Amino acid sequence: MQDLTPLRHSAPQDWRGLVGLFAIVSLLIVLALAAPLRAQDAPRDAIIGTWLVKAPDAPFTHHMFVFNADGTMQQANPDAGNPDNSDSDGKGIWQREGDQIIGKFVEVTADRKTAKFVSWGEISFVINVADSGFTGTATANFYDENDQLLRGPFPTPLAGRRIVLP
Repeated sequence: MQDLTPLRHSAPQDWRGLVGLFAIVSLLIVLALAAPLRAQDAPRDAIIGTWLVKAPDAPFTHHMFVFNADGTMQQANPDAGNPDNSDSDGKGIWQREGDQIIGKFVEVTADRKTAKFVSWGEISFVINVADSGFTGTATANFYDENDQLLRGPFPTPLAGRRIVLP
């Protein structure tokens, strides 16, 4: 006859191990399901999206701004506004401070004839979003390779219109 004593002693330990494993798996499933719900329920800032922007005092008045949910942004405009220098797209950051969005982007300029570095520009802005538009101001400063101010500040008003699907 076979001795069943070891089975009687190990059964409660196996049962507790299975309950513990079940509890851990259940917790992981709940956390995995809850994470997307929290992300979807998070309020979306009104600035997030793509905007057609007018800056009347800039070398080229029409720009495109894209504000991302992670606090980054991009700026683009035709660089034909300056006959001597070519500039890159702007890459920048933004954050909400109360009712306003503050931020800045940086672009790099090159001489069209020599293709050499001319300056890097830092354009800071403060804007207020209302419905599908925004208004604000921007100020541009341009620096040399040693971060010494070359030109600026150059202020301009901003007016943006959200790009929407039909």
